[in-house]
Amino acid sequence: MKDKVALITGASSGIGKSTAEAFAAKGANVVVAARRKEELDSLVASIVANGGKASAIQTDVSNSKSVEEMVAHTIKTFGRLDYCVNSAGIEGVFGSVIDLPEEDWDKVMNINLKGTFLCMKYQAKAMIKAGKGGSIVNIGSVNSFLGFPTGSAYVTSKHGLIGLTSSASAELGPLGIRVNLLCPGITVTPMHDRLRDIVGDDMYDKGIIPTVHLQRAGKPEEMAKAILFLCSEDSSYISGSTLTVDGGLTLTM
Repeated sequence: MKDKVALITGASSGIGKSTAEAFAAKGANVVVAARRKEELDSLVASIVANGGKASAIQTDVSNSKSVEEMVAHTIKTFGRLDYCVNSAGIEGVFGSVIDLPEEDWDKVMNINLKGTFLCMKYQAKAMIKAGKGGSIVNIGSVNSFLGFPTGSAYVTSKHGLIGLTSSASAELGPLGIRVNLLCPGITVTPMHDRLRDIVGDDMYDKGIIPTVHLQRAGKPEEMAKAILFLCSEDSSYISGSTLTVDGGLTLTM
């Protein structure tokens, strides 16, 4: 991956941040994008201090113009685009289908589903123009398969990524661009910490973690390794697929 270029959204924390660090460690030039500029600047400083090359751009993935500028910034800064990881996402407000406000539904869809669509739209255009192929990894969830009470907006947005990814793979595969979906299980990120606060330590430790075969939450860097695999030549015949990295959680549900 040396001197190739990776663009990661949602890179200010969690899986996105760990993925950016992992790409940089492999010698890739990295563009990190998110809404929180201060965290992005800190990440870039850390990558550069460790001998890597990185650039940050504040981005709202739900806004077409912002996404277009993000991709243009990547090309202007590093001259190419080889790998894209669409990690930006929110859990939103949990509420029953009866009570969930329409604006809360729309916010989750705009970032998680529409945002991924917009990112792929402009990322793929840049890759096609360059004519060198590439790899796109979208970030789903075990909730791309599993629903839960009060989770209709989040779950629907993550289910939708399966169809979006498989359709994009069918379109872009003949052009040399692979598209896959990574579905993390419980992973120690800021979103995970908010979940633990909601359900409480007792429910988390005695009700949730025991459903995981490995009896623990995953680490962001473990998800990053799987993402790098899906971008690498080691996965050259994998496209339109879903890779579930969940310690066995979905097998018990």
